This record gives sequence, structure tokens and C-alpha cells, in this order.
Amino acid sequence: MATLYLVLLTLHNLNRWLILIAGIWTLIRSVPGASGGRTFTPADRRPVVMFMGSLHLQVVLGLLLFAFMGMQNIPVFAGAPRTSFQWEHLGLGLIAAVFGTLASVQARKAPTDPSKFRAATLWTALSLLTILLAIPWWRPLLRFFTQ
Repeated sequence: MATLYLVLLTLHNLNRWLILIAGIWTLIRSVPGASGGRTFTPADRRPVVMFMGSLHLQVVLGLLLFAFMGMQNIPVFAGAPRTSFQWEHLGLGLIAAVFGTLASVQARKAPTDPSKFRAATLWTALSLLTILLAIPWWRPLLRFFTQ
């Protein structure tokens, strides 16, 4: 079971970087288009969908980790600066996923191209800010199969 824990933790950690890269890519594509004058193309939609998909994967991995640690009586976030951090991390992760989903849905359903870019920019920026608040910065930034 320890191997499963390390695999889940490593995937959760590596996916965090995919999320941050996809979020920054989304902002790079959407911020210039928010002022108008550009058409919202499939190339502009691709990073938004990738960002949302990687956020959903992160939530699934996080919930699996949370459940696995609970079943094994492993303390969640041992050494955290606050005992409440595990709940903050869980709650902020879910909120970030909701914001990422709103970025995708609103960018798809908005009536005009500038409003699609604005929706993608707003919700992605809010999601990234929430993610940055949820990251346990005291832990190793990149971990490969280590606790």
C-alpha cells in the first residue's frame, strides 16, 4: 500500500506543474484577445480545456490520496504550519476546479469573441490564484516517489 501512496503523491505533484503551465498558457492566449479584435479559435480554446481537464484530474488524485491516507491512518499534511491546512487545501482545490470549469463553460457559451476571452481570463486567473494559495509551499516542489 505504501507504493500506491507514493505513486498517487507523485502523480498529484507532477500534475500540479501541468496545471500551472496550462493556466499560464491559457492567460497568454486569452489576455491579449480580451480587448477585442481577435477571433476565439480552437487554438485559443485548447489551453482552457487542458487547464480544466488537468484540474479535474488533480481533484480525483487528491481525493484518492485523502481517502487512502484516511484508510491507512496516515496523518494528512504532517508538519503543516496549521492543523486546518488539510481542509484549506481540500476546499481551495475544489474551488479552483469550479473556477476552471467556469472558465471553460463561460468561454464556450459567451456570445462574442471578446467576452469568450474575458471569461477565460477572469476564471483562469481566479483559479490560478486559488491554486497558489492551496499549494503546500513548505514541501518539496518536485518529488519523484519520495515522501
